[in-house]
Parts: sequence; C-alpha cells; structure tokens
Amino acid sequence: MGILRADRITGLGGANAISGSVFFPHDGDVSAGESGALQVFNENDALTFGTGDWTIEFWFYANRVGVVQNLYDGRGTGAGTNTAVLIRLSDSNNIQFFTTNAFRITGSTTIIKNAWHHVALTRTGSTHTLYVNGSSDGTYSNSGMDYIGPTNGFAVIGSDDNRDGRYGLNGYISNLRVAKELIYSAAFSVPTTALSPTSNTTLLCCQSSGNVHASFGDPTLTAFASNTNSKGPEASRFTPNTPVGFSTTTDVGSQYGSTFDGFGSFATSTYMVPPGGNTRERNRGRALIMGGAVSPGATNTTQIKYFDIASQGITEDFGQTTVARRAQGALSSSTRGCVGGGFVAPTSPAHTVSDVIDFVTIANTANAIDFGNMQSTGYHYGTASNQTRGLFAGGYRPNNSAVVDTIDLITIATTGNASDFGNLVVARRSFGGLASPTRGIFMGGAPSTKDEIDYVTIATTGNATDFGNLTDGRDFVHGSSSSTRGVMGGGRDPNTTNIIDYITIASTGNATDFGDLTQTSYYFNAATSNSSRAVWVAASTIVNSMEYVTIATLGNSVDWGDQGGTIQHSSGACSDSHGGLS
Repeated sequence: MGILRADRITGLGGANAISGSVFFPHDGDVSAGESGALQVFNENDALTFGTGDWTIEFWFYANRVGVVQNLYDGRGTGAGTNTAVLIRLSDSNNIQFFTTNAFRITGSTTIIKNAWHHVALTRTGSTHTLYVNGSSDGTYSNSGMDYIGPTNGFAVIGSDDNRDGRYGLNGYISNLRVAKELIYSAAFSVPTTALSPTSNTTLLCCQSSGNVHASFGDPTLTAFASNTNSKGPEASRFTPNTPVGFSTTTDVGSQYGSTFDGFGSFATSTYMVPPGGNTRERNRGRALIMGGAVSPGATNTTQIKYFDIASQGITEDFGQTTVARRAQGALSSSTRGCVGGGFVAPTSPAHTVSDVIDFVTIANTANAIDFGNMQSTGYHYGTASNQTRGLFAGGYRPNNSAVVDTIDLITIATTGNASDFGNLVVARRSFGGLASPTRGIFMGGAPSTKDEIDYVTIATTGNATDFGNLTDGRDFVHGSSSSTRGVMGGGRDPNTTNIIDYITIASTGNATDFGDLTQTSYYFNAATSNSSRAVWVAASTIVNSMEYVTIATLGNSVDWGDQGGTIQHSSGACSDSHGGLS
C-alpha cells in the first residue's frame, strides 16, 4: 500500500496545496477527563442514514496501539441499542464496527502504530462492508436496518459519545467524509489526493491545517476540551515526521525525489507510491537497542528491541542477535543496523570477547544475520556511520590487556570482514561516537585524555584529527546527532555526571554546555537520534530509564518513560535516521 502525506507536495508547491489533519492528544485508555473530542452536530439529519446507502471513510494515524480508541462514534449518549455507527480501533489492533449493542464486524487487518491507515465502512441494501487500506476486511448483513443517528443530537470524532476522552485516540485523523451513497462497492485504490464532496456528501472535515472546525456540509463542528486539563483536538499538518527546516515553498519536487518510501507518513499530495522510495524522504526515526545484559553483572542477552523516536512509548520486540553480549558497538545506515564485538562472558583471569558483526534490516522485525568479523576481538568501542560506511573505533583488547587506537571499517550494504580505516588521535575505550553524512566524531574515553574529541572524514580512510575537548573529561559518555549538531551526555569523571555537551559538527572547537540529563549516571547504554531528537537509553542502576532532548534547542533533557524491558549495561543502539540520514 502507498501512503498519502500532508507534509510534502510536488510541483510548484505552496501552503495552499497542503490539506491538513486533526490531532487528538488523548493520554489514557478508558478513563475520562484526559482530553476532548470533535463534536459533530446532526443538523438537518446529516448523520441520520435511514434505510438508504451510506459511506463513512477517513485516514487515521495512531501513536499507540493495544488499547481501545474510538475513531467515529455516532451513537449518542447511552445509545447501546440504537441503530447508529461506532467505528473503533480495538485493543487487539483491528478495526471494529459496532451497532445495535454488538460488534458486527471485527476486521482481520493488524493496525500498526505510527503509520497511516485508510478506513471505509459502507452499507448498501442489507450488506455492510468494512474496508481497510482499500481491501475488504469483513462484512455484515442485516435487512431493514434503519439508522436513526445519534440520540443526543451529535456524533463524536476521536473519543466516545461523552466527549470526555474516554476511549480516545492518541493520534491523527484526516479527510473524514460521510456520504449518503455507496462510494465503494469492491476493493479499491485508496485516495491519492484530498477528498472532495460528492453529490450526497453531508460531512467532510479534518482537512484544515489551521482550523479544527473547518468542514463541508450541514453539520456544525465543535472542538470539545475536557474540564480537567483543557486539552482538545488541534488542527495540524501532521508534524511528527516533518524534517527540520522543511519549507512548503522550496522543498518540493525533484529536491526530494518523485517517490516516498511510505513509512509512517501521510499527505494529500499528487503522488502515492509503495514503500521503497527516496532515502532522503524517509525520516522514519526507528531506533534499535541491541544486546546488553539483564542486570549489572548478570547474563548477557541476545534480544533486540525497537522504538519510534518521534513517539514516546515502551520498546517492542524486534528479534535476536547471533551472540549474547554487552559493551558492543552499534551503527547503521537508513536501512541496515549492525552490531559488532562485545564482552561475551567472564573467565578468570581473562575475558571472553567476540569479533562477530551481525546485521538487521531496520524496517523488518527479524533475527540478526551474520555480517562478518572485526579485525580483532574487543569491546567498549566508539562508533560512527553515515549512509554507506560504518566505523568501530578504539576499545579494549583483553588478549593483550590494552586499549587501542585502531578504527575498523565496514561498508554497511555489503557483508564481509572489517578492514583498517586508520587510527584515533589517542588510544582509548569506553567512549562515544556520532556522525553527520560526512564526519565521524569520537569523544571522551578511558584510561586517559578523557576530554579528547577526534574526528574523521568518513568517505576517506586515514587517521583521526583533533577536534577539541569536552567541557568535562569523562568516560562512558554517549552521543548522537542531527546533520549539523552533536550532543554528548552522561559519563564518569570519576564520579557520575549528568552533563550534556554539544558541538557543531562541521566546525572544530571545544564542546559547549547544552544542559543536563534528568539522571546522574555514567552507564547510559547508548544514545540514538532522528533528525531532531536525541534519546539516551537505560542505565546500569536505573534499568528502564530513557530521556531525550530536542537537538536544536539547548536545555535539560526530558523524561521519556520506561523502556519496557531490562536491557541495560552497555547495550548498543542505532537508528535509521540519525545524523542526517533521513
């Protein structure tokens, strides 16, 4: 299936070419008072269908799944038994149609979070058909159904019939159309442009980027906010995946290519294509946490978890690495994530260390596959990567009880053993790395010169060059970046710290204070990022801790929440959109 987008246009562009959506900021599940809804009054019986044909359709995007979220509720207050329409996302992640006190259709299509889906529900004669993404997802037959419409005079979009946020959507709805006619009689290609009124359309809404009440047809729309926190629906162009600095007047046409890969984005544009398009337009922001240990000093793990950087929520299972390990290095292009080396298990007096490199395709949950081998066994690397090349720098080599200055090189798209890239300015371990499309940055480390920042030009093999110094010398610092700015947080100096520094990647010089982490810890496992947000993942003493900053804006980090698992103790993290890859 292709995906419509609201933050991209083709041709000459301009803000008027973009149709919008409505964001529903619901926070909970079944409790009331957490956000409002969009109230649609049944004026002139616009939502009363009687015994005739009708179609209800819309696009929606859920920031969460696994909980009940009402999308369109036309029943009215306390209207369990009446003939009116409820369309919802179930806690089993499928679409349901409810009327006359029962669920009449439960679809089989699995709805995923952070992706747009098209839903259409039709009735002609006695036959009701649910379409998800243009394909039939279930039918229901009942002759003589007389749809009386909402009993209290209004329907609700984005919540239940009480408008109080109960079973409310956390996400977006766009191009919701109600028509007293049959629009789809069989499987269809989902719309590629903003919906237009048909001859029997009674409601067309959620198309404005500036006015939540904008609609076509008879009904009056009201944005209803709860009394608890005054949060209600907000008009939006759908911004979670909009690149930093995007312009509706200049960033159009061939600059971004003629295709889009379709992951997690929506737009009413003039094109719509299946996944597999232009890398520059991905901006997907999927992050992986790879390996680690279940607790300090405990058994290493093979598990890989993933999360979406743009949307706070717990991590989800991705697959398994080929080797259980901690203190490994992780890096990625926009499509492939790699993890290499790592501490496997203690043996006295030495350590068991891996030289294995694994890889995964970031968009597809699955177990890792063997990629090749490092030049030698080791752990506690600094890593950096761009779209084509990955670098594993420094680290500890237990076979000779030494830290090293070597930098290993892989071509991410091509399996095989690592080769020599060059050397760091100073040999060290337990340090961080980050990258732009052109430069790799390595900072901090042990056992000496812990304030050192080195850089390399990723496209050109050779030794690293001095960049500058951290504000405070420390090891176990972790960093990530946009295409222009790197942020480095945490570490040990020898006391644990909450320092966040930043650098402008293209300009050598000392780091500058950015703000502070919420936690004081040197054992943050890793940091990762998309084009706008950097996230630090877990710590040895705070197993579920995650926090983030907006890279372009100085200030303290914000608590993300719990990662929903126990991966910790120097696991590796990477993403498909760090450092300008999106």
